[in-house]
This record gives sequence, C-alpha cells and structure tokens, in this order.
Amino acid sequence: MRSTDANNQRTASALTPVRVLALPTGETGSEHDDTVAVEAPLEVRIGGKPVTVLMRTPGNDRELVTGFLFGEGVITDADDVISIERPTDASAANQGNILDVQLMTARRAFDVDRLFFSNSSCGICGKKSLASVEVRGTPARAGLTVSRGVLAELPERLRGAQPTFARTGGVHASGLFTIEGTLVAVREDVGRHNALDKLVGWALNEGRVPLADRVLLVSGRVSYELVQKAVAAGIPIVAAVGAPSSIAVELAERFGITLIGFLRASGMNVYANPDRVTG
Repeated sequence: MRSTDANNQRTASALTPVRVLALPTGETGSEHDDTVAVEAPLEVRIGGKPVTVLMRTPGNDRELVTGFLFGEGVITDADDVISIERPTDASAANQGNILDVQLMTARRAFDVDRLFFSNSSCGICGKKSLASVEVRGTPARAGLTVSRGVLAELPERLRGAQPTFARTGGVHASGLFTIEGTLVAVREDVGRHNALDKLVGWALNEGRVPLADRVLLVSGRVSYELVQKAVAAGIPIVAAVGAPSSIAVELAERFGITLIGFLRASGMNVYANPDRVTG
C-alpha cells in the first residue's frame, strides 16, 4: 500500500489560533493572538472494528497508522495493508478523526488483547502485561559509522525543517539523515512516538525499511518506545537533543544500537555502542 500523503504534507488543522494574555515580569499584561499545535484523537479501525485511539497532531495520518501498526507487530511491511480510508459512515464532526484499515488475509488475525489507548506522552500506556512490552527485533549490523562533525550539525538541520514547531513551540520531531548529514525526511507531532511512527510509516510506504544506513534524530528525550520503534525499523544510530532513560540505554546495548544524547554543536554523550562514532 502506498500512502497518498505527500512527504512534506502539513494541514491547516495541525494549527489553531488562540487568544493569550501575556504577562511579562513586572510589566502590564497585554492580549494578543497566538497559535498552538492541535492535539486530537484519531480512532483506528481494522476491518471496521475500533482497535485503538491515538492522540496526535493531524497530518500524515495514514503514515502514522502504518508506522503504529508496524511497531506493534500487526503488519510486517506496507504490502500487508490493502487500504487506509476515512469511513463513509462517520459523522461530519468525526470524519477527519477516524481511519479504517483493511489488511491482507494473512494479517487479519491480530491479537485483540493488545488493544490500548495511546496518548501523546506515552506510547505504551494501557498495555496489559509485562510480556506485551517485550521488544523483539534483530540486532543492528556493525560497520556503519558517522563522524562527530556530521552529528554536531544535525540538530540545527532538524530545527530548520520544523515549521509547526516554529509556529507553536509545541511539537516534537523525528528526522532521518544519511551518514553524510543529508536530511531525508522529517515528521512533527505533539507526541514523540507519533512523530517517529509517521516517519517509519513514510519509510515503509517508500519501501525503505529496514533503515540500516540511516541516522535517526529526535527532538526530545529518548525513552523505551522510541528505541523499540528504532529496533523494529532497523535503525542503527539513534540521537537525541535530550537525555535517554535507563531502559532506552539497556535496549540500545541489547540490540547493538548506537545511542547518543544531549546532542549539541559543542558535543554529545554516547550511551551505548560508541564504535560507530568516528573523528
């Protein structure tokens, strides 16, 4: 299945105007117009049956659903999906917030016990057991390297490709780069894991997974769900402008992923598998 979403798609519904009262310290307040990022529910159906709700920033919704289902193991590649469409029976108010997925016959017997509600800050909220958060994947291959100089330039390049953040300051981003530092694709969302799901969904639709020759940069911290999604997508190098969690470091070590935190132009911390960082 090939998504109809364009690589750089942004929709008007990703932003909404608000009226704010600005109160500078020690000065008289004043009202002015501002813009905030939209956070809205997306109901995901499989074969007409509701399976989960994702709290997301509208835009690239089909990529989001594709990446989400891939990360959850419901699909193994884009060809497992026949179609992702807006249902015709939805009300006008909900028309843009429901997607119905039709799967190939071999993928229809998904486990209904895996269904859960996902919000914008937690990619695994609602999982029913410890077994359901176990990560399965293939360790990243050795051999790929990237220079410290290239890595140091990536945060600025990612920031320059975040139009929604520039308007609101309220969304995360995930970007894919070559080892030479060229930005391949970027996605934004109020949820860190949603931004990565959109990016992985795009890569699946383009036939680029596994992403064994790419560097992933995320705009915030790195926790379990981001490394788990990187493992599923075969990404060997994960970098972040923020800090990793303990389990993120453990997963990176276990699956051979080079994990970089606090990435800045002035330096970085390498928490796992530093051999891929050269220079």
